[in-house]
Amino acid sequence: MFTIDTAAIAAQVRDAIVETSRNMEPSCLAALEKARDAEDVPAARFALTKMCENARFAAQNGYPVCQDTGMCVVFVEIGKDVALTGKLLQDAIDDAVKDGYADLRKSVLDPVTRVNTGTNAPAVVHTDFVPGDEVKVSVMLKGFGSENMSALYMLNPAQGLETAKDLIVRTVADAASNPCPPVIVGVGLGGTFELCAKMSKQALFRRIGSSNPDPLLDELERELMTRINSLGVGAQGFGGKTTALGVFIRKYPTHISSLPVAVNILCHCSRAKIAVLSKEGVRYE
Repeated sequence: MFTIDTAAIAAQVRDAIVETSRNMEPSCLAALEKARDAEDVPAARFALTKMCENARFAAQNGYPVCQDTGMCVVFVEIGKDVALTGKLLQDAIDDAVKDGYADLRKSVLDPVTRVNTGTNAPAVVHTDFVPGDEVKVSVMLKGFGSENMSALYMLNPAQGLETAKDLIVRTVADAASNPCPPVIVGVGLGGTFELCAKMSKQALFRRIGSSNPDPLLDELERELMTRINSLGVGAQGFGGKTTALGVFIRKYPTHISSLPVAVNILCHCSRAKIAVLSKEGVRYE
């Protein structure tokens, strides 16, 4: 049995906010640089160049890599042989958000009154129980220029996978330049209305350039990537070769009468970090 105070989990959230707000996720920056070097359209190459320069400048000078410092989304996977002590997990994470966002823009407010909370709390926290004696903490700062371009479709089985693929591509096409492309596309297939959306967000934690362990999904990701990059939207809508840096899919069994499809779009600036806490200490993935 591994006993851990929720304060230790919260500390990883706070550190992730401070670090990722100023440092683009490394595989994302590498993909942007690769796209820049391969781009032939002058305006798109210029946009990609500025994205890379902005990321480097922010990291070197301690500035936010994007003016939209986002809403904090946290996935916590708790091993069944782990005992939590201390504050309620949500409360501990919200305290971490307040600390982590102390010097950052506060963008979270009440949806009815539109009154800002003033702290960027609460965070959106998802918890899952898994085998083992570790706690995995995945933190993302999600901007809403891209979040607003996301979509969820409840298809009937007769519409099939081909319709699902068309809708995924169309969602990116309809978003056009709004989510600050090139984008990263997270897709959830199956499950229920809410689980499908959750999976599409979880998919965005994949590192760019990684392969899906499911061969069928890996093939589907490659097909969608090709189709999306053939749209011609390109960097900041200026055209060119790269509309998406990655397409990542998660799936779950669903009901015989449905085919849920969720598309969660992330801008070119991925701000995510994963920490695993165990008896041996902390490691980062």
